[in-house]
Amino acid sequence: MTTQRTVALVLLAAALAAPWFAYPVFLMTALCFALFACAFNLLLGYVGLMSFGHAMFFGMAGYFYGHVVKAWDMPPELGLLAGVAGAAALGVITGALAIRRQGIYFAMITLAFAQMIYFFCIQAPFTHGEDGLQGIPRKALLGGLIPTKDDRVLYYVVLVIFLFGYAAIYRFIHSPFGQVLKAIRDNEQRAVSLGYEADRYKLLAFVLSAALAGLAGSTKAMVLQFATLTDVSAAMSGEVVLMALVGGLGTIIGPVVGAFIIITMQNYLAATGEFVLVIQGVIFVVIVMAFRKGLVGELTDWWKSRRATADDGTPPSR
Repeated sequence: MTTQRTVALVLLAAALAAPWFAYPVFLMTALCFALFACAFNLLLGYVGLMSFGHAMFFGMAGYFYGHVVKAWDMPPELGLLAGVAGAAALGVITGALAIRRQGIYFAMITLAFAQMIYFFCIQAPFTHGEDGLQGIPRKALLGGLIPTKDDRVLYYVVLVIFLFGYAAIYRFIHSPFGQVLKAIRDNEQRAVSLGYEADRYKLLAFVLSAALAGLAGSTKAMVLQFATLTDVSAAMSGEVVLMALVGGLGTIIGPVVGAFIIITMQNYLAATGEFVLVIQGVIFVVIVMAFRKGLVGELTDWWKSRRATADDGTPPSR
């Protein structure tokens, strides 16, 4: 526990100092995707439900935020609430139908809903179709107390939002509710035999995941000041799966690591054009073949094995 607290303090100190050494907008974008990946991991890593349409919550929340702040001239706090509430409502509708099926059928239902949302966004007037919702103003928070035009100031706001979402996921996972979710993931029939209503728990987890994905999407719209079709596309749904797999499914920090790796690649390999997708594909294949539990998962297992060996007093095997 002492080691975990030390690592957490070091990471927090690094996060606080980061905008003075790196481009704040890049860091804010990475934090938004990290929260998105964590929200997806809550569903797949801890419930075992594969969603191929999580981008609809992420992207639609951005549109909701932009419309509330720009068209309705409302405060950004209400825009964030609108994004979260809209994504949660969409999660209720999608989840209520999707959880009736399991496995690939569940995944296909989420993909079908995501494609319907994508084509809705092409036609809907408030999304501005293929042009996207541009020029979303950066308004001060808390009635003007926190100016957000400065990127470094906004970075700390985004960091607080990320830590809030991350702490909420951590609390969910380590609560009795989270233990039931893990039981459903490992053996749903046994969980049902013990008296748990698996569908109710899965729906609640789906809605929570959708709401947190919406928080990430609306925060991204606040940072970048636009929302586009890219955020609701099937490619975005695939990208968040890649982030979670690279970092490690079922680990609390893995999706954060995976998101930062993928966003860093996209940022610094942008000059290669579409070739960056080839590089991501190669990394995905390597991770699946050599690191079945993701980078963080494999490192965690290695560390536990080393500690166990040290406690036994036997030399590590070669």
